[in-house]
Amino acid sequence: MPELPDIVVYIEAIEQRILNQRLERVRVSSPFLLRTADPPLGAAEGKTVRRLRRIGKRIAIGLDDDLWLVLHLMIAGRLHWRQAGVKLAGRLALAAFDFPDGSLLLTEAGSRKRASLHVVAGEAALTALDPGGLEVLKSDSAAFASVLTSANHTLKRALTDPRMFSGIGNAYSDEILFEARLSPVTLTRRLTQEEIQRLFDATRRMLKQWTDRLRSETSGRFPEKVTAFREGMAVHGRYKQACVRCGAKIQRIRYAANETNYCAQCQTGGKLLADRALSRLLREDWPKTLEELELLTSGGR
Repeated sequence: MPELPDIVVYIEAIEQRILNQRLERVRVSSPFLLRTADPPLGAAEGKTVRRLRRIGKRIAIGLDDDLWLVLHLMIAGRLHWRQAGVKLAGRLALAAFDFPDGSLLLTEAGSRKRASLHVVAGEAALTALDPGGLEVLKSDSAAFASVLTSANHTLKRALTDPRMFSGIGNAYSDEILFEARLSPVTLTRRLTQEEIQRLFDATRRMLKQWTDRLRSETSGRFPEKVTAFREGMAVHGRYKQACVRCGAKIQRIRYAANETNYCAQCQTGGKLLADRALSRLLREDWPKTLEELELLTSGGR
């Protein structure tokens, strides 16, 4: 699922291409994509793009008359910049937003269509789509600590809950916890003040670092290789590979469709976190899928 660094770079690339441009037409091929009926989707056609905004992991495109198109890519949705009027060919193509100089194409891999498009009018309706998580890059350590300890969850659950923290998902939470040298299953209310500060610093550092890195990699091009598994990640997607810090093999916890990667030597004092031993804890503190967690925050919208 595209997370804060990916969404920021997406928005910057989209902004370069469509800001102050007229949206000529919206074409939708999937009946599952559009989640709202009022205002109608056709109301967006002919209006000019005035601003773009990130709402958690959503991309909000602001048009004339305070009308907003809000895209949630979920796990497999991706955006592409194509020639104007590109055909909606194949089962992956869900929608195209046509502008004078090109079309923003939305695709989604896999058979389960979870990506969504909302059309809303006004700031209040836009805010209603925001899960409300803290923007860590805009907050201080006190606010971070307050949110983190507001419930007694595992660190993995807390970081990826969009009602607690904005824009962080499975991939970057692994990287953050590795950077902070903290176990993914440590309970939030058992952290010391020093550990909370370390986690706050690591969260800000990783989000900034990866946003800058992805921005540099695209170099003005449209980001076409958005993936949860990136070269240069320390633990995420690196099961059984050598830890970049200590050389020990990266371990993982698997529960349902979720996978958490960690270094036992660096994060858990050498202790392996066995899936079976953690099943009760994870069952109580973790939805069956990260996708399910996202859906919880929007009432299935």
